[in-house]
Amino acid sequence: MTEIESPAHRVAVIGTGAVGSAVTRRLLTGGHEVVVWNRTASRSAGLVAEGALPAGSIGEAASSGTLILLTLTDYAAVRQCLAALDTDLSERTVIGMYTGTADDARRAARRVTALGAHYLDAGIQAAPEMIGTDAATILYSGSRSAFEQHRTTLELLSRPRFVGEAPQAAAVWDLALFGIWYDAQLGLLRALDTVRETGIDIAEFSDTAATQLGHVVTAVPATVSELLRAAYPAGPATLTEHLTVVRHLIELRSGGRLGDGGLPAVAARIEALIADGRGDEGLTATAG
Repeated sequence: MTEIESPAHRVAVIGTGAVGSAVTRRLLTGGHEVVVWNRTASRSAGLVAEGALPAGSIGEAASSGTLILLTLTDYAAVRQCLAALDTDLSERTVIGMYTGTADDARRAARRVTALGAHYLDAGIQAAPEMIGTDAATILYSGSRSAFEQHRTTLELLSRPRFVGEAPQAAAVWDLALFGIWYDAQLGLLRALDTVRETGIDIAEFSDTAATQLGHVVTAVPATVSELLRAAYPAGPATLTEHLTVVRHLIELRSGGRLGDGGLPAVAARIEALIADGRGDEGLTATAG
């Protein structure tokens, strides 16, 4: 294969799974030349047929342009790919586009900077089919200068949002957002499972469940304000009153298939605050 040159407008995409393929196609339609590499080369054949340039090795792909996207399944794959690189990547930017932990992001950043490149970690708040639409949000953290340099390219993929210069910031933000969804969805499933076990019509129950979830969403600005001011008014109930309900919930959920949602730890936190003379504060105090 002829060696691939590296013009500034060329992007390397390493990993051509669902996300990598969506990213590649959007960059191609946006006028970029895209070099692709995948450990199983046959999985990139469709993208090559659509105009992507195949790289013979990960090193060739990484050397092909100034922006390198690691669209991989997890940090284990990222680690393997970065370990295989021994090329000087000065003046290049590497973006890790995978779901990982804060430690994963820090380790990737150390390896990338040791190779001479700038590093950005990315949290993808979008399904592959949403890439390139206004519905997609991708969070970035790490080198602010690299983010600004490539902002126009990143805007082809989503609404890019820079969330901090610490390389792990996007990973924490991304996982915390997923956590909100899991907590809410599992809370709903736990409630539905609990009431169904007692013979209650879950369709009828769902109307009141939706209202209850709406109260949480509506209260977001007030909750944030309380945390910022470190002031925790009782609101609908004091901590002492909340403790009674939490204990009842622990009993109700005992033995449930989806567990108790971590309520014993919450009860212990409330008990500690009450013992400290803060029983008249509101629930937000548990995070204060």
